[in-house]
Amino acid sequence: MTGWVSERLVEAAQGGDLASITAVVHGAHPHVRRFADHLCASPQDAEDAAQEALIVLYRKIGSLRATAALASWMFRIVRNECLRRARRRFAEDTDAPAGLAESAEDEVLKRLEAERVAEAIGSLPDVQRRVLILRDVLGHPGRAVAEELGLSTAAMKSQLHRARAALRLRLP
Repeated sequence: MTGWVSERLVEAAQGGDLASITAVVHGAHPHVRRFADHLCASPQDAEDAAQEALIVLYRKIGSLRATAALASWMFRIVRNECLRRARRRFAEDTDAPAGLAESAEDEVLKRLEAERVAEAIGSLPDVQRRVLILRDVLGHPGRAVAEELGLSTAAMKSQLHRARAALRLRLP
């Protein structure tokens, strides 16, 4: 079992059986949407990210190598889509002039700094990165982050502390 569908159903979907593909996509939707709700910055972004992930699932399930990897594959697609949308929103916010127009040099420096921060966050271990994004970037309460990631509150705080410390070292 991959969680919400049987291995046989996933294998049939990988083989191109339309009814099986439909069943897998339908079964995945609530799980993908719930994950997107916790990770994306807005409900609209969450719905869009979930829909994008389901479209990718529908189109590319045949390329999935291991049936047991379905859930992690889906959640990785959602995570990447939420991050892409957050980056785009950040870029749109920084593009809007606030009073005086900034110089091209200032704009380049801001973008380079944002890329440095994104790269530093991306290099964190998976649990630390997820805790940091959910807690500090998206502003979710600590208890909700711990529950979402299946951690105790103390473990979540420890991972958050480690993530922040690692970022301080990488971003002097």
